[in-house]
Amino acid sequence: MNRTLLLAAASVLALAASGASAMPLPARSVAHKIHPVPIPKGARLLYSQNSNANGSSVNSQNFTSGTFSMYDDQGADDFVVPKHIVWTVRDVDVSGTYYNGSGPARSEQIIFYKDDRGEPGPAVKHGKFDNLTGVDKDGSFAIRLSHQGLVLGPGTYWVSVIADCSYESGCGQWGWAVTSVQHGNQAMWQLPAFGSGCPTWGTIEYCITGETGPDFMFDLRGVSGRQP
Repeated sequence: MNRTLLLAAASVLALAASGASAMPLPARSVAHKIHPVPIPKGARLLYSQNSNANGSSVNSQNFTSGTFSMYDDQGADDFVVPKHIVWTVRDVDVSGTYYNGSGPARSEQIIFYKDDRGEPGPAVKHGKFDNLTGVDKDGSFAIRLSHQGLVLGPGTYWVSVIADCSYESGCGQWGWAVTSVQHGNQAMWQLPAFGSGCPTWGTIEYCITGETGPDFMFDLRGVSGRQP
């Protein structure tokens, strides 16, 4: 992956409100409490890396207010569906927190990607879910997918969770909690519009200066079966 720019200033994005001076807005939060994810009823655990919190989180957000949309960023992490197995993913549960505001998010977006040599590739067919409203426990979400979920065959995939959150209205920022243990490939992050060092996918440890955790915290729940 070619890189021509590095992140300026340690993990800080400069946001300028219209008619106001620049406001420093961190891409990560530290030393916060992660609240337990609300567990949905009747959904089998398919995959889990929702443990070993390292005490920080990384912004993954659709800034829904005004000119702040130029700072929309996105995290993603990988998982593997085992050989000869088919999953129907129905719930995505993520640990996270609000900072620089108290939430709640208006809604959430979830996107599933195919793997492209160790980073997110094209989106999976029918793998984009918008305007989801998960159960929100102070920034930790239990999110039910629409349309009966997503069927995935064996292989490596990436999941991205994005909070729709208006910075100006007091929602602030939503951070996806980071784990101290790596599972598979390192988690990825991108900030396409702003002049950062990661306009396309890069690891969170590379993109977010000072970040020490390799992966995001999440669970997948649903139904598992053998391939025909």
